[in-house]
Amino acid sequence: MLDIKFIRENPEAVKENIKKKFQEEKLPLVDQVIALDAENRKTIQEAQDLRTARNAKSKQVGVLMGQSKKDPSKLAEAEALKAEVKADADRLAYLENRETELAEEIRKIMLVIPNIIDPSVPIGPDDSCNVEVQRFGEPVTPDFEIPYHTQIMESFDGIDMDSAGRVSGNGFYYLMGDIARLHEAVLAYARDFMIDKGFTFCVPPFMIHGNVVEGVMSQTEMDAMMYKIEGEDLYLIGTSEHSMIGKFIDQIIPEDKLPQTLTSYSPCFRKEKGAHGIEERGVYRIHQFEKQEMVVVCKPEDSMKWYEQMWRYSVELFRSMDIPVRQLECCSGDLADLKVKSCDIEAWSPRQQKYFEVCSCSNLGDAQARRLKMRVKGEKGTYLPHTLNNTVVAPPRMLIAFLENNLQADGSVKIPAPLRPYMGGKEVLTPKA
Repeated sequence: MLDIKFIRENPEAVKENIKKKFQEEKLPLVDQVIALDAENRKTIQEAQDLRTARNAKSKQVGVLMGQSKKDPSKLAEAEALKAEVKADADRLAYLENRETELAEEIRKIMLVIPNIIDPSVPIGPDDSCNVEVQRFGEPVTPDFEIPYHTQIMESFDGIDMDSAGRVSGNGFYYLMGDIARLHEAVLAYARDFMIDKGFTFCVPPFMIHGNVVEGVMSQTEMDAMMYKIEGEDLYLIGTSEHSMIGKFIDQIIPEDKLPQTLTSYSPCFRKEKGAHGIEERGVYRIHQFEKQEMVVVCKPEDSMKWYEQMWRYSVELFRSMDIPVRQLECCSGDLADLKVKSCDIEAWSPRQQKYFEVCSCSNLGDAQARRLKMRVKGEKGTYLPHTLNNTVVAPPRMLIAFLENNLQADGSVKIPAPLRPYMGGKEVLTPKA
């Protein structure tokens, strides 16, 4: 969410940013919110003037009432002034009610106007215009056929989607045996990897209030992703970023406590609305999964440095498991409204012979901080921090990349050295069928 003062002083820059995001339907909102803001400021000023006048008149009434004991003519004067005070009170009640209405109208519009994107963001209407920046590791296509990922898992008796369908419906799964252990090993390794980078490990709440949801994401994202608990002001989190950033709602953070660097484990729950392609069968898009996340709250001048560092952590982690990856810069039309800059880390799929998303790193500037009323107290006063987030790993999607890139010709799966301590020392998984 932008600062209303910024919109007031830079309406053309805000409109140009909307155009860069290919959201022309939002252009009228800029003039609307400026007009509402002008009316609101006028209303606030009139209310303040009335309060001042009312206080002065009330004092004068008291004086006149005292004087009326000696001079009865003062009583009429006092009664006339009382009538004016009553009229002022009625007008003030209307103005205060109007202030509340205007503030709510302004906030609704402000939540929809997109954040200002970084000048380095490539311009394009959708993800087809995202730009490959770098590759890490040589993508390899083996000389044997790689089965679909659920077939690989089934060869280890490692997945049961039929039972999950009967129990929960589509978009759920049972992981079993070595595959379930591998799933947990990856999460544990990712946790320790981030702790070794100096991040504080956290297990957050898995449900959050509606005002936190509104603070961390756009309405469009909320409608497409979040499950609401019936009869409660609670939502299941779609990612632990939501509750991790929400941790700082209405808080004043001492400047010497920055940066806040947190890594969190959580289950994630998503509606995943809409139909998806054939490559999104299996466990690629699901309603429930687990994730290790990284979150940073920092000074504004440090946020781009952290953005660069965070996506590189993802690259380092995936390369340690022998998975080739690339960095893909997200274009303007592919950025969610709160984001200043974002990139995806995509893993190589030898079966599909293409890359697919496994991590998403985002710098949200001060948008979440403004919505959540997070502040930092420094030597020169208070200011809004910047917030960033990035996926560490999100199995089971990450398992697809792992299994395909570590699959051997005989159907076994190689376990890279960093994961072996979490797999009981196993160096290879042997299929059961």
